[in-house]
Amino acid sequence: MFTPRPRKEPQAHEQTQRRHWGVRGLAYPSMAGDVDHSAGPVWDLLSEPRMAPYVADADGDRAAALALYCWSSRTVAASFEVLGHLEVLVRNALDAVLREHFSEAERGIPWFMLPINENVSAAVETTRGRLREQNREYRDQIVAGLSFGFWSGLLGPKYEQLWRECLHRAFPHSTGRRKQVMIALEGVRKFRNRLAHHDSILNVDVPFEVRRIVEVAGFIHPQAADWLTSLSRAMAVYAERPVAPLDTVVVAARAGWPLYQSCNAYVCQVGRSFRPVERLAFYFDSAIQAEIPRVRHRRDAVEWTEESAARLRGSSDRNDRKIAAVIETSREFGWTEGVYQVFLLTRPGDAEHRTLPGPIPHQSTGRGGAFTQRQRYVSLHGLETARSTTDL
Repeated sequence: MFTPRPRKEPQAHEQTQRRHWGVRGLAYPSMAGDVDHSAGPVWDLLSEPRMAPYVADADGDRAAALALYCWSSRTVAASFEVLGHLEVLVRNALDAVLREHFSEAERGIPWFMLPINENVSAAVETTRGRLREQNREYRDQIVAGLSFGFWSGLLGPKYEQLWRECLHRAFPHSTGRRKQVMIALEGVRKFRNRLAHHDSILNVDVPFEVRRIVEVAGFIHPQAADWLTSLSRAMAVYAERPVAPLDTVVVAARAGWPLYQSCNAYVCQVGRSFRPVERLAFYFDSAIQAEIPRVRHRRDAVEWTEESAARLRGSSDRNDRKIAAVIETSREFGWTEGVYQVFLLTRPGDAEHRTLPGPIPHQSTGRGGAFTQRQRYVSLHGLETARSTTDL
């Protein structure tokens, strides 16, 4: 039977040809005293399969790989901290509007004990059963014991009517559209699950996920978002990454940036040399622009003619057809016939695309003061944590 309850600055980095290496004296944080734990029982207990992504990211250096592993764990812990605060905010906001909507004070019956639907009843009964065994079956404990997935699930399509009646009031600073809040909260839930399962976060866009957590808090109240931002350690810890690959080329893009915005591609001189990179960034108007696309396909020596575009457009190869569209679009921008090199890139919203909070300004002035007049290699991690180009 239900029982009413009784009353930091980022660390410095050194740049090598391929990577940024964290500077911590002469040792990685994987070392304690003079003991290198990247060899021996600690490494064996962690297991080669678990450490494989870290070894790959550290170019085979096991000490650096273990440092990355430790950094990943600290980043997960810091992310969980801010995520836990959001979970409380969301839970309490939804509980408050449901309590009012179902006249809980007048009825004397908690809203979750009413026959809302089978999913709600099943989740509540499971939680009550667990708490009953602990002699903690109180109202507030039941609300706190319902999973994050339960609360995010209340924003699904089957609860559209309940959203219109009351749930929208839990997020008064959103657009008022259920789908907007649902998508954001579902993204937070997936991020939470990834952290909880101790998966590698090397390929997770942690800055984006932290911004999304703050965004959801802002749907509830702007001061909640400000509070989360002020207390979050996630970005400070994330900035301490000890090893970051130089995986992004920043190109001078006076013509390239407007073209990318039109057709998600970068076009440059035939035969131009590039190191192997995963991403491309655009230096335009004295700033590195916020969109950091992933390179999908690179092709050199493409004929820039109407005949070439027509031939490629009729191909069964998807990349051929995309290049045909780039040729056609670029000609509208005044690109003349010739032979060029093409990078097909992701667009904003793609899963592998990265969008920074804003452009990264370059504050040097004078002749030769541009961040790059051709191309320059940086790490995606550096771009995610830089306030200006002096941080790169």
